[in-house]
Amino acid sequence: MFAFRASLQTKVFLTFLVLLLIVLCCFLAYVNWLVIKPLKERNENEKLLTAANISNQLDEYINSQNQLSHRILSNRRIFDTLSAGYKSTYTIEGLKQSRELKAMMFEAIGPSMNIRDMTIYNLDGKAIASYIGLLSDAPSVEAYMNEYSDAMSMLQSSYMLSKQPSGKTIFTRAIINQNGQTFGYLTIELDKSYLQMPTRDIATGDIYIIDQDKQVISSSSGAKTGSEQPKLMTASDENSGMYMDHSRNYIAYRTSLSTGWTTYVVTPRQDVLGPVNSVKYLSILLFTALMLFSFAYIYLSSKNLLLPIRKLRSQISRIQYGNLNIKVDNRAHNNELIALNESFQELLDRLQQSIEREKLALHEEVKARNSALQAQIAPHFIHNVLYLISIAAQEGKNNAVSDMCKHLSDSLRYIVSSPYEHVTLEEELEHTRHYLSLVQHNYEDDLEWEIIADESAKLIQLPRLVIQPFVENCIEHAFDNADPPWRIQIRVKLYNGVWAIEISDNGEGIAADKIKEIMDNIDNSDERTHELHLHKSGFGNMGVVNTVNRLKLMYKNRLFFNIYNNTDEWRGTTIQIIGSLTKDFY
Repeated sequence: MFAFRASLQTKVFLTFLVLLLIVLCCFLAYVNWLVIKPLKERNENEKLLTAANISNQLDEYINSQNQLSHRILSNRRIFDTLSAGYKSTYTIEGLKQSRELKAMMFEAIGPSMNIRDMTIYNLDGKAIASYIGLLSDAPSVEAYMNEYSDAMSMLQSSYMLSKQPSGKTIFTRAIINQNGQTFGYLTIELDKSYLQMPTRDIATGDIYIIDQDKQVISSSSGAKTGSEQPKLMTASDENSGMYMDHSRNYIAYRTSLSTGWTTYVVTPRQDVLGPVNSVKYLSILLFTALMLFSFAYIYLSSKNLLLPIRKLRSQISRIQYGNLNIKVDNRAHNNELIALNESFQELLDRLQQSIEREKLALHEEVKARNSALQAQIAPHFIHNVLYLISIAAQEGKNNAVSDMCKHLSDSLRYIVSSPYEHVTLEEELEHTRHYLSLVQHNYEDDLEWEIIADESAKLIQLPRLVIQPFVENCIEHAFDNADPPWRIQIRVKLYNGVWAIEISDNGEGIAADKIKEIMDNIDNSDERTHELHLHKSGFGNMGVVNTVNRLKLMYKNRLFFNIYNNTDEWRGTTIQIIGSLTKDFY
């Protein structure tokens, strides 16, 4: 019996030993192929990500200057000021022109300033006004004028970045109106501290920011300068990647598609492969310790594995006729980890269900608010149209009544079909045409209207009933004290991802205090509680506020609304709605 026990224990020991060797071999393969290699790739990807993050920070900074220049160009006064021609600053007209331009720059820059200076030039490249510096020290725009003299090239590229001989980095663009007419040029001197800021966060290695002309824009504080800088730059068709230089340093680079600047992150080889070598040496040490521990563990485990068999043999040897009811201790233990995993999975399922219910409730809330705002506008429209039809019926205009009923039917079908879904501007303009056709029967030749839009109207998404309320306000309020013919013009424009809708009339205009009251009502209305606000009847109250709030629900901070009186031969008022097809607008 002793020989059997020893033989069985030896077999169990050898079996465990073989299994241990297999597990350890798998462990080494795992460490080499699934830990060390991915760790090396991760370290390399971190350097690529560092270059990408620095490049993206610079892109965001340049994009903020692009938005700043857009705010300058969106001010219509700049075109009027520059169209007057160059005026010497030694004259009263020149001083007035310079002050007007500086006021526009101050409005666009606002309280926070992340640039060094801003300068406006005329078509000849002569500096007219500077925000901070002297005109004699203004950067040169000759390179921009030479490179973008061709009109097609100017339309394809909105700005140019260049480094001046004085070391200043300049953002330059032409001042062009929506018709493509050039009035002058705008330069923004970039702040060196903002250009240097992304290069300060790196722990090891050097950083270079180099433009298309191989000029260093900025570098980290410990970066080398001089003749070694050109060695970083290698020709490549890809805008990002990694390679090793002659000193076995890892160089990750990223070229921005918007600015053309290339970010180089130079990291010593030891900093990249150091963690990999540490894992390798740690794995060897762990493998040795695990082998020693496993031998001891297998020896003890093989003895404990035979303990139940020994108990069973002992019990069998003690069984007799009088004690056949002896029971073997075979109690099973609960696996708490399995129970805990099941509870955690159940918790995740309940949490996911709660999130889905919250998302559905929020979506339904937005749809309900949008439908409520639209429901406040639609009855007012239907009431006015039915009143016009009743007038035509009393006058015996049967053909006109039939035609107006058809237009009303098309309009009602448009209003009630899926009111919470967005429509294209083309569909909204078609509904406006139906409304103007209805009104035309009442005013006949006294009313003239025109809608100017092209294929770009199909690209713009809007809530339903956002154009017709403004047109209805023109009809009811703009022409009270104006002689016919009364004119209404709707113009749609799309330029560089920004769309604009202008609704103009030739009525008597709106008082300045009334315009301020309308804009205050819009600014003070809360988009979550606007349905509780009550506005008295009249222009600029419920219809205008509700319409603008419905646009805010869709576009949020990508929307600009304005009302102003015309100064040309039209007279009257223009309502301007400007939105962006991209995320950033202001």
